[in-house]
Amino acid sequence: MSGQTQLSRRNFLKVLAGAAGALVVGIPLASATDAPVPTDFLGDTLYGLGAYVRIDADGSVLIGARDPDTGTGVATALPRIVADELDADWSRVRVVPLGLGVEDANGQPRWTYGHQLGGTGNSIPAAWADLRQAGALARWLLLQAAARQLGVSADRLRSENGTVIAPDGRHLGYGALAAAAAKIAPPPSALPLKTPDRYRLIGQPAGDVDAHGLVTGQTPYTLDHHIGDAVVAVLSHCPWRDGRLERIDTADTLAVKGVLKVVQLKPDPALPAGETPCAPAVAVIAEDTWAALQGRAKLKLDWQPGPSGKETSAALEQQADALLDGKTDPTTRVRDDGDLVKAGKHAARRFEATYHQPWLAHATAETMCCLARIEQDHATLVVPTQAPQRAWAVVQRLTGLKPDQIEIRVPRVGGGYGRRLDHDYVAEAVIVAKAVDRPVRLLWTRDEDLAHDWYRPASAHRISAIIDRNRRVIAWDQKLASASALAGRGVPDARLWTSELEADQLPAGLVPNYRSDWYGLASALPRGPHRGMPHLTNAFAVQSFVDELAHLLRENPLDTQLRLLGEPRQLPLAGGGTLDIGRLRNVLSLVAGRIGWKSNWLHSVNGLGIACWHVGGAYVAHAVEVSLKGNTLGIERAVCAVDVGRVINPQGLEGQVAGATLDALGTALNLAVTFKDGRVQQHDWKDYALAGMAQLPKDVETIVVPGDDRPPTGASFLAMPSAAPALANAVFRVSAVRVRRLPLMKELLRLL
Repeated sequence: MSGQTQLSRRNFLKVLAGAAGALVVGIPLASATDAPVPTDFLGDTLYGLGAYVRIDADGSVLIGARDPDTGTGVATALPRIVADELDADWSRVRVVPLGLGVEDANGQPRWTYGHQLGGTGNSIPAAWADLRQAGALARWLLLQAAARQLGVSADRLRSENGTVIAPDGRHLGYGALAAAAAKIAPPPSALPLKTPDRYRLIGQPAGDVDAHGLVTGQTPYTLDHHIGDAVVAVLSHCPWRDGRLERIDTADTLAVKGVLKVVQLKPDPALPAGETPCAPAVAVIAEDTWAALQGRAKLKLDWQPGPSGKETSAALEQQADALLDGKTDPTTRVRDDGDLVKAGKHAARRFEATYHQPWLAHATAETMCCLARIEQDHATLVVPTQAPQRAWAVVQRLTGLKPDQIEIRVPRVGGGYGRRLDHDYVAEAVIVAKAVDRPVRLLWTRDEDLAHDWYRPASAHRISAIIDRNRRVIAWDQKLASASALAGRGVPDARLWTSELEADQLPAGLVPNYRSDWYGLASALPRGPHRGMPHLTNAFAVQSFVDELAHLLRENPLDTQLRLLGEPRQLPLAGGGTLDIGRLRNVLSLVAGRIGWKSNWLHSVNGLGIACWHVGGAYVAHAVEVSLKGNTLGIERAVCAVDVGRVINPQGLEGQVAGATLDALGTALNLAVTFKDGRVQQHDWKDYALAGMAQLPKDVETIVVPGDDRPPTGASFLAMPSAAPALANAVFRVSAVRVRRLPLMKELLRLL
């Protein structure tokens, strides 16, 4: 695992431009003979350790960010984990995005970088142990090299800010040690890691490493890259995923100057959704984008619907409401604690409410796109993906190439929200590239992107509660009806509910008699993973309902929340781990204190709302203040408190909290996708209007709970679940109108 690797001719040509004396180290997952690494990482010497760190002779340091950055800040946080353990000088560190790391292990892929998945909230928890080990290995090699040059035992040396320092004050920079360190074999076992008191970068604020490029427009996205003489492909998809092409006339299209070819694409019904074209489509291939678009406009296509052509979002909602009436057994009983019937004998009050939430599109800033070159013995793709390994699987199936013959580069990604966990657009690019035998730049236009998404399914929640004479909630019965986002994705029927709710979501474990049922809706409409699923829809229903209980009991909603949570304690979760009630109570109390809840919730002319949630060992709460002048709703303040354990980059975390809060508020205010005759009714930003600055708060006040005694947890969407219910609860306080249906503005104006 420690020797110099043999470079392929392809990599050898790249190495000719590399700098001498470069040290490349990484996680010792497996030996590599030709591991794909960015050009920036290629020097004279490569090691089969997984390339994360390069130290040049001039002392500059390059660190690779292994997970795709979709705006979550992992391109900064992950390298800082490595750099801290390395004792690097951050001012001399440059970060580069790593493409997919894959080796051929007897025909099977071996992932040389381990975890490569972005935007799911797991990047930092997955990196915490192994990326520190990568930095520790690099530091150990440098210390060994310095010990030999200085004639001092390595355990008497210390490293600091890119320098190794001897007890007598002599010092050597990392650049001067790189060549010698590259010749030292790494140890056979894991190295000891720093104690927290020695952290210098972890826990300190740092701006996004791509910030300058982002604000100046210099950061390259997928379509800014170039591969050979790439042609442009644009698509016209069938309006129905299960439809068919009845007739096509391409004469006028092929007559457009610059148009080269028209290719038909068909989904493979044997493959899971997201791994094959999303619908039948026609691709127009041309020398440039303008010609391709002009050619597409002249296509004469006759599409015929499949079974989904009869579906409407309104009919699906009616079906959901009918299922929730309780006359039908649930598809899955997710949880059943205690005895609801017995609890009913002690009822002093009963309360029930139903909440509806719409279908949602992802509407990423960067539409679906892919740059692909398919050769006989090699495939090169530039892909804006959240999951490079899943993209690899799609390419490998379509090409039959060996694992290490597929090169996937992942630049900065213009938004994911779960959409780029699917790779239908990658399949399309590969199919078209094979058909024209040239590199292809596949581009989805905005109308195609909105009309052919894998949508978040709509949901209907009916919750009923029983309250005893002591004002305690003693029974909770929650029914959810939705079309599973996992349908058609190879998931067993018994697990389809897992995309829709969690067995441990609030208030499970807090109420002695608790039942949670899921009713699956039959639908052929396309759906898939979406940011914050399943927490967003459930938090809105649950936290709105708790606020309604407070109004029913004529008490302070914060008191109702805290009484429901009970005293600080650790509750075991069915899915593993524990729920720390003390931490959840704390974030609630923090936002209440910051917004002045005690003095303002009842007496302010504005409305205040509060809500909380927990996600994967992390805790979040929101307090929102709104004003209402006529029919104009203003969000005056939004306060969010998060507890994620140890924080890697506080500045990055605050950015994530603010961004997720604004995303959740904007989504709740305006967004909905509707279907009529199986067709999406939204085509551009006029139909799917993102919230403008005037609708949103000028600032999101963030409170980060110190958690240096706990391992880090994810935060990419943590601040989303409690934002919308806090908003709806505040709206009720200022208007006396209870909004139980999203989007909020449309419903509020209807009810006022």
